[in-house]
Amino acid sequence: MRVGLIGTGHWAIAVHGRGVVSHPAAELVGVWGRDPARAQHVADELGSRPYPSLAGLVADVDALTFAVPPDVQVSIASSAAQAGKHLLLEKPIATSIADAQKLQSAIGQAGVASIVFFTRRFIAEHESWLNQVRQTGGWECARVEMSSAIFVEGNPFGNSPWRKDKGALWDVGPHALSTLIPLLGKVDSVIAGAGVRDQVHLVLQHTGPRSSTASLSLTVPPAAVGNALYVYGEHGRAEAPSGQFDVGAAYRRALDALVEQAGASKPAHACDVHFGAQVVGVLAAAEESLHSGRRIEIQN
Repeated sequence: MRVGLIGTGHWAIAVHGRGVVSHPAAELVGVWGRDPARAQHVADELGSRPYPSLAGLVADVDALTFAVPPDVQVSIASSAAQAGKHLLLEKPIATSIADAQKLQSAIGQAGVASIVFFTRRFIAEHESWLNQVRQTGGWECARVEMSSAIFVEGNPFGNSPWRKDKGALWDVGPHALSTLIPLLGKVDSVIAGAGVRDQVHLVLQHTGPRSSTASLSLTVPPAAVGNALYVYGEHGRAEAPSGQFDVGAAYRRALDALVEQAGASKPAHACDVHFGAQVVGVLAAAEESLHSGRRIEIQN
């Protein structure tokens, strides 16, 4: 698969770019970014070449992999889908329901493959745990805490304008939902409450009825950073694996999935654009709840 890289930041180099370069079934054709000098630097790092024209890169590849802000991703990915290119997207796929539906429609009409890089869903240990607990069944409630401190000196994500603007709800919220939804089913309603700085607390009602809660932050004190996820029910409590994981290996598994789906007559995957749009719907409802103070029903 001939792949083009869209983006020139840390994540573009360290994960997407190096992931393509190290994948046995992929070739990194080139790099495009809004800053030509930065694109040149990234291409040099990856042993590829920069493209001055986005259209030129799209024309030369089978697929694109994205490491750019959601609003930038929506526009480029929608056009690329219409040009018949397969897409490895970052989460969230958009920050509004309208944009998510636009991208979902473009991909659906073109019949191209799409994978959304919900990182944990492509970590082998996490996916194995998720499959096991889903097979066991009988779960009625789950709890997630994702607490980080990215706006500190030396953090590669600390200068991200969209993260400063949208906060933990939109940055780590997709990670939480990518596990909670397959565990407990679609989210029917959500109520959200604000905490300190960008912290947000979600109470989710799933079809069933089942429920879950999530506490999310990008701005906890560094000494308080931590992540936890567990589910409980008639069989007791099951905790998800924690600790450091090989993100590069997770990306290669996501690219494996894209390569596989690109060869399918009707591409479909548990982490494709349709699931990505479902997650955006929940996040948008949570954002509305934060502003209104009301429980928001979700149209599934």
